Parts: sequence; structure tokens; C-alpha cells
Amino acid sequence: MKDWIHRAIGLEALDRQSQDQLASLNSLNLPLGKVLFRPGDEVTGFVLVIAGRVDVYLTGHTGREILLYSVSPGETCVQTTLGLLGEEDYSAEAVAETDIEVVIIPKPLFLDLLASSAPFRTFVFHAFASRLQSIMHVLEQVAFIKVEERLISILLERSDESGLVHNTHQELATAIGTAREVVSRRLELLGRKGLVTLERGNIQITNQAGLESLIS
Repeated sequence: MKDWIHRAIGLEALDRQSQDQLASLNSLNLPLGKVLFRPGDEVTGFVLVIAGRVDVYLTGHTGREILLYSVSPGETCVQTTLGLLGEEDYSAEAVAETDIEVVIIPKPLFLDLLASSAPFRTFVFHAFASRLQSIMHVLEQVAFIKVEERLISILLERSDESGLVHNTHQELATAIGTAREVVSRRLELLGRKGLVTLERGNIQITNQAGLESLIS
């Protein structure tokens, strides 16, 4: 039995027959920055993340990117599931945001397990439903919440124990679905209010309570 099966979050209840079917697959170790798929690529297998994180981005016709969701161990990729079930090509791009370990379950085996294994089917559809909820949250954020509030929320979410955010203005813009120039202007305003200090490639939160008070 391959070691990755015992480390795959969400597959603990997988029946022995399904484990045996997966036992022939090897996990792949891929580096930070590796592109797993791009728009127009054919979906040939189910991407199962064993370790690390993969971010999935959607690019508009203007070239602006938005972070749709991240895939961590125990989670699944909506783009992959939709492609396998609906035979649609990828419409987004997936990039390894850390060094990752993944397993690619070939399409024929994925469809066979989906039909024959209740535990595997439960894992896929529960994770799929959870991921759709996160995408709905992204749409809600972009449609109904002001840019400044989205920016403050992502700063608070991504700050470490010292209040340092290790992101560029472009990375923050992609995460909240806006332009880099908009983020830069908002950060400069927050800086003038004494709430953050801008550093090269980083943002230091200097008044967390003050930031939190600006979120309605």
C-alpha cells in the first residue's frame, strides 16, 4: 500500500477495494511556482493534494487576475471535478504556492471509483460542495463589499504574529479581485492614518485594532 494513501486527508474511510485500486499510483513532488494547468488544457485526471497548497486563478480579458480559491490537503479543485464530469477544458490556471505533493487519479479510474465506492463519492461531492461555498463567498466579497474592507480583511488574515504581511501590492490585488493601483492607493491612505507601514514586498500592520474598527 502506497504511503500517500494513509496521508491523504479525507480518504480515511475509503474501502479496501478502492485503496487497492489507488495503490498503483505514485505521488508527485512539485516545486513552488509549478503550473498544474492553464485555460484550454484538457482535464485528464483528478488532482488530489497530499501536502502544500495550490491556488487557482481566473484571468479576465483585461489581463486582471482574481484568486478563485486555494486547494489544500482534504480539499478538491472545482475546475478539475467539473472538467471530469462535464468534459469541459480548464478555464482557469492552477499554480503551486508552496512545494507540493499531489496524486493524479486518471479519469477512467476516477469515474470508476465515483460509480463503485460510496466513501470516495462522498469525499468528492462533500469537498465539491464546500469549494462551491467558498467561490460564492468570493463573488459576494467582490460584488457587495467595498475594496477597502476587502483589503483590510486580507491584511488581517495574512498577517503573521508580528503583524507582518508577506505580500506585494499585486498579490493582494489578485486576492481581492481589483487592480494593483487601487490597492496601492488604499495602502497609502491606511499608511497616512498610521494603521500600516509600507515596506518593499511587505506590509507591517501597526494598529490592528484601528484596522478592525474599519470593517463593518
